[in-house]
Order: sequence, then structure tokens, then C-alpha cells
Amino acid sequence: MSKVLLLMAGGGIGTLLRYQMSGLIYRVSSGAFPTGTLVVNLIGSFIIGCAWAFFERSLISPNIRLFFMIGLLGGFTTFSTFALENFNLIRDGSIKFFIINVLVSNIAGILLVFAGFKIVSAILMRSKIGG
Repeated sequence: MSKVLLLMAGGGIGTLLRYQMSGLIYRVSSGAFPTGTLVVNLIGSFIIGCAWAFFERSLISPNIRLFFMIGLLGGFTTFSTFALENFNLIRDGSIKFFIINVLVSNIAGILLVFAGFKIVSAILMRSKIGG
């Protein structure tokens, strides 16, 4: 039962962070392109890469990992919203924005997971944490 509560707490916090950040980005952008979802997903990709490297080399409790990786970051990133926004771009005839969003989100997201992992791995190796 405690795992369920950790997931709920992490998911709730992640969802609130996503809502706030996406809303802020939407207010400062034109709104024609789903910039808020894109930025949140890219930030989440980088953070999960960093967390993966850190958790892999440290004695962090499985419950903390569950809370952070699945709960918080699962609530923060927005694949279902990403899918719906892409559907709407296609439906509205914005094929150019659809292609840009799919390519940038996927390619940059994967690259940012890798970058986060490598950066934190290098930092941890330099400081001898978990090494």
C-alpha cells in the first residue's frame, strides 16, 4: 500500500509541476505550436537521464526511485497530451508543426536522456560517489 501512496504523491506533484510549467510557457508563446508540452517532455527526458545515472550508482531506496522516476516524472511528462496535440495538429492541417513536434520531441528527448545520464555519470565518477 505504501508504494501506491508514493506513486500517487509523486504523480500529483509531477502533474502540478507540469500544469504550472506548461501554462507559463503557453502564456509566453504564440499558442500555435504545443511548446509547453514539448519543453516539459524535453526537461523530463533530461532529468530522467540524470536520475537514472545517480540512482544506478547510489544506495537510494527503491521507494524513493519509485516516487521520483515513476510517480513524479511520470506525472510531469505528458505522452498522452503529446499524442492528442499531434492528433490536433494533423486534424487542423498543421502537418509541418506535427512533423517538427514529433521529430524534435523524440530525437531531442532521447538525446537529453543520454546527455543527462552522461553528465551525472561524469560528475559522480569525478566525485567518487558510487564509483
